[in-house]
This record gives sequence, structure tokens and C-alpha cells, in this order.
Amino acid sequence: MRSRRDALEHLQRERFDLVVIGGGITGAGVAFDAATRGHSVALVERHDWSSGTSSRSSKMVHGGLRYLQNFDLGLVREALLERELMVKLAPHLVRPLPFLVPWFEGRRDLRMTVGLNMYSVIASRGPRHRRRSEREAAEGGVEYWSPERHRMIPGEEVVELIPALEPRHPSSAYLFYDCQTDDSRLVLTVLGEAERFGAVCVNGAQVEELIEENGRAAGVVCREQESGERFAVAADSVVNATGVWADRIRPEELLAEEDMPVIRPSRGTHIVISHEELPMNAAAIVPAGRGRSIFALPWLGQSLVGTTDRDYEGSLEHPKPDTDDVQ
Repeated sequence: MRSRRDALEHLQRERFDLVVIGGGITGAGVAFDAATRGHSVALVERHDWSSGTSSRSSKMVHGGLRYLQNFDLGLVREALLERELMVKLAPHLVRPLPFLVPWFEGRRDLRMTVGLNMYSVIASRGPRHRRRSEREAAEGGVEYWSPERHRMIPGEEVVELIPALEPRHPSSAYLFYDCQTDDSRLVLTVLGEAERFGAVCVNGAQVEELIEENGRAAGVVCREQESGERFAVAADSVVNATGVWADRIRPEELLAEEDMPVIRPSRGTHIVISHEELPMNAAAIVPAGRGRSIFALPWLGQSLVGTTDRDYEGSLEHPKPDTDDVQ
């Protein structure tokens, strides 16, 4: 891995096939994909790696069970395939996590029953990986996880997995599996692999403008945050992977105003509760009213609950939840 000083010099000295703006999981993934295809790649991030949305997620790698409500089967299948690939390639970062949909009384939700059946069927059509034998385990073989089909479990087992539900006396629950990840470490791992294939990655370099040649973006002008010096990175193509900040890099000279994309920010709030107050050994899907559901899952010895989805106006740097979000 090259030093930061060497990387800064390389950015100013070379012309790249591609420059990526943004050091979250999207930018890291684009840089990795392009570098593995043989392209020369530069990536610049204004703050630290994974300092934005990619460090403030629900810590899940999932197939998108909720997307089945809109019958977006293609998206669900793609997400499930990617989930299995990440479990295979980064088992130290993407781990199986049991999820429960508990029931307390009355008839079970038919939509959830149908949805979980479809989820299991789509997942079962992905690549299968055999489990390692005891001998392979002793020799250090790798175990590739394949999700089990969802099933019903009795109330006693529900309480063992989620003791916080004991006062409500759950009668049963659906049990299925998705995956949990350390989102920031996953970003760093992907960036490391991109660098291994030749990508030049620098953080603390804020893009202030695009370079234009013959009506096309041909690089970026950055400001190095420590010294304040400006420098240019020349490239044949530019990818804006800054997420909710994408509109801050607006190439007015390259696009008509009516063609400009407009980002409508939304606020996704998570809260962390101590394990003593909300003891959980598995995750749960929780009804949140208005036809929405949220997740509650164990995380670093505590319990993480989220997320909301509300239109937001205000500073994008460190948005704070309001009382309604928390409630």
C-alpha cells in the first residue's frame, strides 16, 4: 500500500481512465470493479473513508425482503446473490444473523407468510456452497454459509433468542436468516482490494470543481484539506459516488438545468439501547405503524433499532434525530 504523500503525487502526475468521487461503499465498489477490469483508477474522498452514510447504516447485508411488497423480484434476487458472494469472500465481515417475525395472538399475516416463502425460494436458487467437514475444519478449511429455509419456532424458543419479548408472551415466530456486517470495515476492505489492483486512493481531498474538455467531464480539481493546496486529477471519465451530497458537484456547464439531477434528502434514524434494557440474541422485524416495519438487532453488546425514513431539510454533515423519530 502506497503512502498518502506518494498517492497525492501520483494523482497529479498521471492521467487516469476513471476518477471516483466519494469514499463510501459505492465509491469503493466502483473503484474496485474498475481496477479489477484493468482500468487505471483514482478515488478521492473529502473526509475520512466511510465517514458519511456508509458508517451510519443498519449494519445489515440483506436480500431486501421488503422489496417483495412491490414484487421487485429482480432486485431481491440480485441482492441475495450479492449477499452470498460477500459471505463467501469476507466471512470475517459478513456473518449470518437469525431474524424473527414474532406472533402474539390472532391469525398470522398472510403477506408475510407469502413473502418469506418467496424469499426462501429466490435464495435457494443462488449458488450452493457445501459446508466443510470436521476434518476440513481441523485443517482450516473455509465454511461457506447457505441460508436455511425459514421455519416456525415456538414461543419458548422465541424468548430464548429475544428475552426482551418474554413479558409479551409470544406464541410463535417465523425464523429466517439474513446477514450482519461491520459497515466501515467492509468499506476499508473493498478499498484495500481496489488498491491491490492498482487504484490510487486519497482521503482528505475535497472536489471543488470538474474539469471540462470538449463538453465532457475530464477530471476534477481538489483541495487538500491539511495544506489547503489545490490540485487537478485528469481522467477520461468521472463517477460521482457522493450519495446525498451528489448535487454539490453540479456540472452546470455540461448539462442543461432541466437535466440536472436533484437529490431529496431523507433522514434515517437509528437508536442504540443497552442490552440490559433490550436483551436480544437475534434480530427482529418490528411493526412501526403506517404500514412500515423497522429492525431491532444485537450490535456490539447492545441493541440497535432503526430506521426511520423522513424527508429532511438542514445540514447534511451531522443530522440529528428529532423526538418523533426516536418515539
